[in-house]
Amino acid sequence: MSITSSPSRTALSDARLLHDLEEVVERELNRHLRVFKEWMPHEYVPWGRGRDFDGPLGGEPWSPEQSPLTEVGRVSLVVNLLTEDNLPSYHHEIATLFGRDGAWGTWVHQWTAEEARHSIVLRDYLLASRAVDPAALERARMSHMRNGFVSDNGHSPLHTVAYVAFQELATRVSHRNTGHESGDPVCDRMLAQVANDENLHMVFYRNLLKAALELAPDQAMQAVAEVVTGFRMPGHGMPGFERAAARIALGGVYNLRIHHDDVLQPVLRHLRIMETAGLGPDGLRAQQQLGDHLDALTAQASRFDERRAALLARRAAAGGASEPRANGGGHDR
Repeated sequence: MSITSSPSRTALSDARLLHDLEEVVERELNRHLRVFKEWMPHEYVPWGRGRDFDGPLGGEPWSPEQSPLTEVGRVSLVVNLLTEDNLPSYHHEIATLFGRDGAWGTWVHQWTAEEARHSIVLRDYLLASRAVDPAALERARMSHMRNGFVSDNGHSPLHTVAYVAFQELATRVSHRNTGHESGDPVCDRMLAQVANDENLHMVFYRNLLKAALELAPDQAMQAVAEVVTGFRMPGHGMPGFERAAARIALGGVYNLRIHHDDVLQPVLRHLRIMETAGLGPDGLRAQQQLGDHLDALTAQASRFDERRAALLARRAAAGGASEPRANGGGHDR
């Protein structure tokens, strides 16, 4: 399929965009299925560490010293799991926007089935390894899922494609860095597998966004600019997210520098967003807005780096250079 930009500047309707992109969806779905390698969540869980908890089975109560994780690893894993837990809401959002028929519908269900593995393996790992307070974790799950999720970009399929192109990479980076900082090689190996899935999802949406830029360059450029300037991770509504995000940022799992260097820039460079030519007035304004935002974000990331380095230096001088082990369960409130 050869996609060329519309000769007119008339905006394409959502229905037209979905129709015109469906052949690309089918092609990318087939590519995804060729390269995706099946894996089993139960093979990545340290079941040998598991034992009964207190309650009806009369097992051993949970206590903080049982956790094998660093503090930042524990906080980040809980945030990652609670984010994955809201899969029913995410499925509803994309199924409503993309539809349940044809190649779009096949992809929606394939993506949902693959994403479900992530919450399964994360929860099983956390419970089998006694990494967190199971009661606190369950209460946090109930609270977060009762709130559900409403996308900032749910008004537009094109905005949603743009958002997930960045969000899937952000999730991959978060999982991978969490594994590195977890202090547990079993956790690191598990999250490497989860991160591989997220990378494949990113490639699907990134390639779809590239096709959209060819099909409707002004609309796609506007969508990219609006998504990047207003970007929020899907877990932003969970209880205690701001405090947890601050600890994750300081711990080097996900922060402004990582967001700029490892998430935004790789996608934008691949799509050659800032070199895109042939835009109309709306597209050019969006491109300029995006460039200004990236410049501002670069400056913000530099200031964050300086503050983080100073804080870590003070902690090291005070004898706190080592990352503490977990001292609590569930998500901080």
